[in-house]
Amino acid sequence: MKLPAISIASTPVCIPRAPQGRCLVDTTVKFPVISDSAQFWKSNQSIPRLNPLHPPFVHKRTVSLETPDVHQHNHQRTLIMQRKEHYRYHQVWRKPFYGTSSEREEYRKELREQLKRQIEEKCAAIKLQLANKIKEAETLREADRLDLASEREQRIQHSKAMAVYRDENKRLMEQSWRDRALTRSQEALNERELLRLNPINWSGTLK
Repeated sequence: MKLPAISIASTPVCIPRAPQGRCLVDTTVKFPVISDSAQFWKSNQSIPRLNPLHPPFVHKRTVSLETPDVHQHNHQRTLIMQRKEHYRYHQVWRKPFYGTSSEREEYRKELREQLKRQIEEKCAAIKLQLANKIKEAETLREADRLDLASEREQRIQHSKAMAVYRDENKRLMEQSWRDRALTRSQEALNERELLRLNPINWSGTLK
């Protein structure tokens, strides 16, 4: 459907009467004319927005240049952009319902490709998740193995330390036993020597 063309009337310029001897200069400002709106909203051509206080081809900015032409241009630009967006939005679902057989087949093909792409992306995400879980499990297994090895090494070191402590205690006890036996034997020899020198044991302490 082709919309009717909108033509913009130029702003009337009032030329005051100049005194005799002065030449009149036409200061009409020319703006981009939007003649055929359908040509713009169906194409990708962009329409520039004009500044109402600073129209094009005017070097000095002034409030007196704010004319209806500039506002009409901006309003027409807004309408064309809205129509373009409306046309783009409705072109999306027009093909599968009102398009030709080739357009419907192309739409179904595109839909199948999108579904395939979604399935592939989902499979890739699942594979990545499984890979991350496997990597995490391997990391935990390695950490558990290191902890068990460290605990086993600590038990071995503790066993060695306890064995050294046991051997040292055994050596000290055996040394104490030997010293005690030697002391008893020495005392017995001393008593025999005393009995030999003094056979009468008045106190009864010598044996």
